[in-house]
Amino acid sequence: MAIRVVRLGSDRSPGEGLRIGTVRRPPRGVRRKDTSIRNFYDVWFPVLAPSAVAVKAARDAETERDWARFVRTYRAEMGKPEARATMDLLAARERGALMAGGRR
Repeated sequence: MAIRVVRLGSDRSPGEGLRIGTVRRPPRGVRRKDTSIRNFYDVWFPVLAPSAVAVKAARDAETERDWARFVRTYRAEMGKPEARATMDLLAARERGALMAGGRR
């Protein structure tokens, strides 16, 4: 399962698939039914939200280099055991969803 970190509202790539919203709070002023239409996310999953420090880095990112620094920080956070276990569960679910009846 390939994972990409993208900005909320950025254009989707062809064949991108499910966009999981790993934000602590949904965007203000955006109705839940519009989060997918506006390219924010398809499913809100705050369990994998970046830390407050990482969020600040993302908000302050003005250059591609700044954004790359945020991505590195966030990926490091996702390497911690709790986050890793959650992503493993999502990956297992994705593999199971591709098989008939969800059996492996």
